[in-house]
Amino acid sequence: MTARHPSGSTRAAAAAPGPGPDPDRDRDRDLETALSGLATRAPATLAPATLVAVGLADRYAELPSPLGPIVVAWNGRGISAVDRAADLDEFEARFAAHAGRPLQRAEAVPADLARAVAARLAGDRRVRIPLDLRGRTEFETAVLMKALEIPRGEVRPYGWIAAEIGRPKAVRAVGTALAHNPVPLVVPCHRVVRSDGHIGQYSLGGPAAKRTILAAEGLDPDLLEAGARAGVRFIGSDTTHVVCLPTCHNAKRITARHRVPFRSLSAAGAAGYRACLECRPASGGTAVAA
Repeated sequence: MTARHPSGSTRAAAAAPGPGPDPDRDRDRDLETALSGLATRAPATLAPATLVAVGLADRYAELPSPLGPIVVAWNGRGISAVDRAADLDEFEARFAAHAGRPLQRAEAVPADLARAVAARLAGDRRVRIPLDLRGRTEFETAVLMKALEIPRGEVRPYGWIAAEIGRPKAVRAVGTALAHNPVPLVVPCHRVVRSDGHIGQYSLGGPAAKRTILAAEGLDPDLLEAGARAGVRFIGSDTTHVVCLPTCHNAKRITARHRVPFRSLSAAGAAGYRACLECRPASGGTAVAA
């Protein structure tokens, strides 16, 4: 193809010029290069830590207790399990079967949580410890929350808890709920005994372990059971005419010369005694025959 020059001569048409430099494109390319130098790989622990924080996974570590080392599992919702530390493989298997969540061993329980557990074991019922009780029924949760109210060094019968939560006939169900307590020691199911005053079973090692913990809390299990065998269910003071459960801190202050044993609340009432407002012996107590 030819083009006519204004002078009338002809020459070959010039080739179309190629694209010139693009300042915006070059600036974007430089920015991408600079940002690529800032990229770092996410820590390998980021995903597990996030799962623990939102309660989709748990960690566990050991803590001391009156029974020796125990393992405490937790997540962002709170403490999810407490168990003996004798066999960690068995603990992990039980946790997987019951909770169905990933479980990872940690070097230590978080300091704030460890201090709270130590305070709770020392008898401080005011310390706040978050609990992850997912999977528990409303009834089971009510039983566990009521057990939290029992002071250190005192016990209550199963019937007391049943009456306190408004289910006085559900004594056996209370025992079942406590037997499946996922966080023993933190929720002190060891402070709940049989309605006849005997120690009863314990999920964290049986009656022997239960006696050990109660003794560590200042209670004499042998004396408690001796009173139960003698038929003593309540203790009154002949000075105040108040009747208590035998391990109530008010009953412990009664001197020997002023202690009056009763086999039933009806007998105490007939003698002119009124129920203690703190241990509330009337909860479940009327089932005991005179």
